Amino acid sequence: NFEPDVFVYDLKLNKITIITNTGVPETEPFWSPDGKYLYISANRYNPGYPRGEGESKLYRIPLYRFASEFKSDEYTNLFKTEKKKDTLIIDIKFELDNLEERWELLKFDGGNQESPNVFYEKGKMYVLFNSFITYNNSSFWKMELAPFEKPKTEKINDKAFSSLIKSKEKYYALVEGDIYEVKLKENKLDKIKIEYSFSKNLHNEFVQMFYENWAALAENFYDENYHGINWVETKNQYEAFLPHIRNRENLRTLQNDMLGELNASHLDFRTQGDEQKTFYKLQYNATGIIFDENDPYVVKRFVRKSPVDILDNKIQPGDRLIAVNNITIDQKINREYYFTLPEIQNELILKFSRKNSVFEVKVHPIASYSLNNLLYDEWIFANQQVVDKISQNRIAYVYMKDMGGGSINDFLIDMTTEAVHKEALILDLRYNRGGNVHDDVIKFLSQKPYLEWKYRNGKLSPQPNFAPAAKPIILLVNEQSLSDAEMTAAGFKQLNLGKIIGTETYRWIIFTSARQLVDGSFTRLPAWGCYTLDGKNLEKEGVKPDIYVKNTFYDRLNGTDPQLERAIQVIMEELNK
Repeated sequence: NFEPDVFVYDLKLNKITIITNTGVPETEPFWSPDGKYLYISANRYNPGYPRGEGESKLYRIPLYRFASEFKSDEYTNLFKTEKKKDTLIIDIKFELDNLEERWELLKFDGGNQESPNVFYEKGKMYVLFNSFITYNNSSFWKMELAPFEKPKTEKINDKAFSSLIKSKEKYYALVEGDIYEVKLKENKLDKIKIEYSFSKNLHNEFVQMFYENWAALAENFYDENYHGINWVETKNQYEAFLPHIRNRENLRTLQNDMLGELNASHLDFRTQGDEQKTFYKLQYNATGIIFDENDPYVVKRFVRKSPVDILDNKIQPGDRLIAVNNITIDQKINREYYFTLPEIQNELILKFSRKNSVFEVKVHPIASYSLNNLLYDEWIFANQQVVDKISQNRIAYVYMKDMGGGSINDFLIDMTTEAVHKEALILDLRYNRGGNVHDDVIKFLSQKPYLEWKYRNGKLSPQPNFAPAAKPIILLVNEQSLSDAEMTAAGFKQLNLGKIIGTETYRWIIFTSARQLVDGSFTRLPAWGCYTLDGKNLEKEGVKPDIYVKNTFYDRLNGTDPQLERAIQVIMEELNK
């Protein structure tokens, strides 16, 4: 189920023993120096897949039942003439019955705790670990455990370590690529300066990366039959070109062509190096002004929520642009030339003419991708207006651009503000390019009312607070609904949450991780496939709509949307029964 467990392997008996056996993730086991415990990082309440919600904490698991130290023994030792040597007795035993009941939480407030490393020194155990609020807010901590004392926790550094070792009574950590000596008593890191000049043969490195990429897919591709091709023969075919690789672009082409033989989605090879760095770039400074197609310096309209969509905007449709930043326009030159600069400016000065007058306007420009998002939002807003008008505000319209963290938050806001007050729902996943929040969406949509409650003289209110499954729902998909949008559509259909309208989805759904190669380049690993309960591979089958409606190119040109119109019609027919 993709959730890691912790095992112990007996070298003498060649036997595997499972220490944790749950549906949630336990990782990074570390033996305690005395052999009595396994320290792990675990999320006891939430699975790691698909979204990894909840937080990982540090636990120690007593491998058998034993009594803790007796304070009277410690007191007696104080009066012995012969002092007890500080020796650690290592005692490894296993008592697996009811092991899950013996877990002990190492209490620490805030974020995730990961990477426990445990060391013994002068009667105390030191647990060195990382704490992550976010991956931009991580830190390196020490927890001191001693008999008869409360655990003491102190920060060592504001940056997390990636590996840690003890050698000859000294501790060393790798932090963001640099080696440090860890001073436990002072709670600080001393950087060890290392410098070494070397040269490398890029061609040999490229050859190494070719074989690493091939092997990564050989070990991890989700289909054991490699979509019907012989992966070894494919390697032999493409390695014939290795002597002819002259630069990184050649390598990218060769690697991606080889991956393409698998005829699968979510495959990619990316690499970049210092030899390819450039120092010249240009960025388009967008204003939100849409100019006339036939007269490219005349204002046609303004993009909603753009820098010029303000109450006191002096620009009007029909105004003519005559200068940008005091550079007079030559109308024979492409208009974008005047807005393409080395970086996004803090402000642009635009000069316009209107009949016999000339005036200037200052605008804070935005990047072209920001403008594209605003144009996308305009299309969504227009759909909302159509649904509101035709249904007379009876149907909620919710759109998801992708299946990422930001979009699931927007979905929940829409569902708990607009949709909660409407009689039905249209969820639009057209052009949705995927992510990994399908389970959250399906769980929310699946909620049904099971009772009602109210205050005295108040209005009856359902439990749960939100119960979309009690209302008509239409899901819109098209041939550009892909990846996690297809998972969502498949779950929607399996649970009979409503009708699906549109065209078949894209067939682009394999879940991936990434494998880093020798120089920091990486290849994507489509390691697990997605299947319906009757065994259909969504990568090959996609999701078919219940009602097939195709939008054509002419519909886009004419501003019509037969898929949306049909969704409204179907829901209104159900509401008016």
